[in-house]
Amino acid sequence: MQKRIAVLVSGGGTNLQALIDAQSRGELKNGLLAAVVSSREGAFALERAAAAGIPGYVVARRSFPDNRSMTAALVSQLRALDIDLVVLAGFMHILTEEMVAAYPNAILNVHPALIPSFCGAGYYGLHVHEAALAYGVKVTGATVHFVNEEPDGGPIVLQKAVDIREGDTPEALQRRVMEEAEWVILPKAVSLFCEGRLSVDGRTVKVKNKD
Repeated sequence: MQKRIAVLVSGGGTNLQALIDAQSRGELKNGLLAAVVSSREGAFALERAAAAGIPGYVVARRSFPDNRSMTAALVSQLRALDIDLVVLAGFMHILTEEMVAAYPNAILNVHPALIPSFCGAGYYGLHVHEAALAYGVKVTGATVHFVNEEPDGGPIVLQKAVDIREGDTPEALQRRVMEEAEWVILPKAVSLFCEGRLSVDGRTVKVKNKD
């Protein structure tokens, strides 16, 4: 039985496009992109979904008084769609514990750094790459992790390193991390989940070999 995947978005949907492209290449094994849910109307990610024939939905943050009530509405929408895996792809809102309770070890997020570096509250978008460059690290990258109640604190599924180059700007580094890491490991992690090859033991995620 194919796993039904919902991708939560807020903006342009570049990571969503990486998943769409992977599905078109047959790389989301045993998985189906069943829904794209945006936190705002008019997000370009919804156009990407429509172009790929994926149903799009809006659960707008501004329609709710707080993150908790928005999270409850999201959970209700995802359950109505019979979703097995939730993927956060540029979703710019903190979900409350109701989401984790509804989908334990079934929510994946991609973060544009090698966790535990440059992660947690305040580290999103260009801020992550600005911080990496300001610190002077030689290597950065991306991490796919399961989501728990702590921002960027869930068990790590996959990581991929990206070298920092002399003269890098935050924008140039952001683009390279997306191309060389995020767009590679996010589809791979999604496929591993849908194939039933991931198991969580405390903070450690184990990847089973193919039968």
